[in-house]
Amino acid sequence: MSRIAKVFEALQAQGRKALIPYVTAGDPYADATVDIMLAMADAGADVIELGVPFSDPMADGPAIQAAGLRALKAGATLRNTLAMVRRLRERDADTPFVLMGYYNPIYRYGAEAFARDAVAAGVDGAIIVDLPPEEDAELAGPARAAGLDVVRLATPTSDEKRLPTVVAHASGFIYYVAIAGITGTRSAEAASVSAAVARLRRFTQWPVAVGFGIKTPAQAAEIAKVADAAVVGSALVDRLAANLDPDGKASPTLVNAVLGDISALAAGVRGARD
Repeated sequence: MSRIAKVFEALQAQGRKALIPYVTAGDPYADATVDIMLAMADAGADVIELGVPFSDPMADGPAIQAAGLRALKAGATLRNTLAMVRRLRERDADTPFVLMGYYNPIYRYGAEAFARDAVAAGVDGAIIVDLPPEEDAELAGPARAAGLDVVRLATPTSDEKRLPTVVAHASGFIYYVAIAGITGTRSAEAASVSAAVARLRRFTQWPVAVGFGIKTPAQAAEIAKVADAAVVGSALVDRLAANLDPDGKASPTLVNAVLGDISALAAGVRGARD
C-alpha cells in the first residue's frame, strides 16, 4: 500500500480529514524548503505538495509565480527537487510527498526516467497541471509501473460527460480545483464545492482533495466537512514571502511563522466532520 493510501485509510478510520499544504521547491533556497517541509509534517500536515518551479506557470497566481521565480533564481531544477525529496526521506519516512507542476520539465527529463527517479527519491505522487488525461499515457504508464500515483484534476467545468475520463486510471486521490482561474485570487465557496464533490463521488471511490481558494482555518474546516482533504497553497507561500529578509533569505521567524499557520489549519481540518 502506498504512503498516500495509508494516510487516507488511517484518517478514515479516525473519522477525520487531511490537511495538504503546498510549498515551492527551492523557495527561497533548498535548505529552507527542507526545514519548512519537516516543520509542516511536525505541525500537522498529512500530505505535502511540493511545487516544481517552472518559467511559465499558467495556472498559478502572483504569490506562487513569485515563489517559482525566487526558486529558479536560486538554481532550482526538477533534478534538484528530487534530490531535495531524497534528503527529506532520510528524516521523514512516512509523510507522503506529491510533486505539483507542469509537464515540460518532465518531458525534458524523460517520463520513464522521471517516474523511476521520483519513486527512488521517495516521491509518492505527481499532479501535472497542464497534462490532460487524454494525453497523459506517456507519463501514466511509466508512473504506474514505477509505483508513482498520478493524481488527476477535476474542475468546476468538469461535467458528468467528462468526469469518467478524468477519473479513469487516476490514483492516490482526485484533486478538485475549487475555482475557475489561477491560484490565490479568489476564495472557494463551500456550497458549490459541496455539490461538486458529491458529483465527483458518483464517479470515483478515490479520496477527494479540494484546493485553490482556501486561505484560512475556517475555510479549510468548511471544505473538510464535504471533502476528504483541504489543500492550502498561496496563503502559506505569502506567509513565507513575508518572512524573508531584504536579501531574500529566510529570516529566523520563517519556520515558526509557517508552523503556526499549519497548526491552525490542521486544527480546523481535524475539527471538521461530514
